[in-house]
Amino acid sequence: MAKHDPHEQLSRRERQIMDILWRRGTATAAEIQEEMAEAPSYSAVRALLAILVEKGHAESVQEGRRYVYRPTASRDRVRQQALGRLLATFFDDSAEALVETLLSRKDRKLSPEALERLRKKLDGDGGSE
Repeated sequence: MAKHDPHEQLSRRERQIMDILWRRGTATAAEIQEEMAEAPSYSAVRALLAILVEKGHAESVQEGRRYVYRPTASRDRVRQQALGRLLATFFDDSAEALVETLLSRKDRKLSPEALERLRKKLDGDGGSE
């Protein structure tokens, strides 16, 4: 089973902040706080941003008296890391088991178009995991 650095993992609030940064490109702590649902205090937002900078997911630049943050980690990289943890934790690193579970959910049926797009991706991949 693959080992994942817990330092890379994002909490719910960290993901919320990253979503804002990915959408906006750059933002101050105050701007982020304004956009957050049930926003924590300004100090808490600053602390979360410091954690994201420490983890390497964001960086800050001082502009006058304020700091402006931007993402350094791509959304795709963070998704890949999260998916790797999910596969390792719940599916014994088996992409096949994950896909079977997704496809078996009755509340999440795929449209014929979505199934066709997936078939094309699988055919183009050569079937490797």
